[in-house]
Amino acid sequence: MAKKSHARRSANHQHFDDNNYSTSRHKSRKNPRTDDNIVDLKSRSQQLETAYSPPRSPQPLRAKTKSQQEYIHAISTHMLTFGIGPAGTGKSYCAGALAAEALESGRIERIILTRPAVESGENLGFLPGDLDQKFSVYIDAFRDILNERLGAGTVDYCLRHGRIVAAPLAFMRGKTFNSKTFVILDEAQNTTPAQMKMFLTRIGEDCKVVINGDIKQSDIRGPNGLADAVERLRGLPNVYLHEFEREDIVRSGLVRDIIDRYEVPEES
Repeated sequence: MAKKSHARRSANHQHFDDNNYSTSRHKSRKNPRTDDNIVDLKSRSQQLETAYSPPRSPQPLRAKTKSQQEYIHAISTHMLTFGIGPAGTGKSYCAGALAAEALESGRIERIILTRPAVESGENLGFLPGDLDQKFSVYIDAFRDILNERLGAGTVDYCLRHGRIVAAPLAFMRGKTFNSKTFVILDEAQNTTPAQMKMFLTRIGEDCKVVINGDIKQSDIRGPNGLADAVERLRGLPNVYLHEFEREDIVRSGLVRDIIDRYEVPEES
């Protein structure tokens, strides 16, 4: 008798739970619960995208100064162009933007970004990660330029598929830059003459090479490869040496004033 009563109570309890579950499911379909504390991880926040992915510039590259216009024209018409001058004159931006336009239009198939892995006056020590992650800190400025000109998604795709290559200068040995390649050597004042010679002898037929730097801001001891190359290659056909002046600084008026204070001619 006790077993039968227990069985009936269990059945009734199960029936009550089933009805309760069915009712709750019905109510949840009619009145879906909203909770302000629940965040959809797949949502696309415009504010976050703005913070981490700068909007792509819809405008073509336009020179801000006459000197920039001459520099842009020189890159377009010469195989090898040197951009020499103080910080803030747009040397890197113009070169990066022209490379992005050439890649997008199909005139080239690959952009190579390189620079000597030299810290500015301090030793960063061991950097975690693989080679790409270690070197990424050196070309972040160029990545910002490419993100602006091509879009962050396109840049990520090109990096994964080898359309944009960023590598230390030491890894250029043995390579040949062909006609479908746009190569930018930045911070060239930190190269040695031997490194610069190695880089220059990578140039193949009809490729596009831009070398940027400020001879006065070298972080290495002894003669730097940029100053040496400028003196050796001056006057060669298809080589253009463009020199920016302090008056060409477009970053800000304050930068121009700062450079004036740091580079005051010494009294004899």
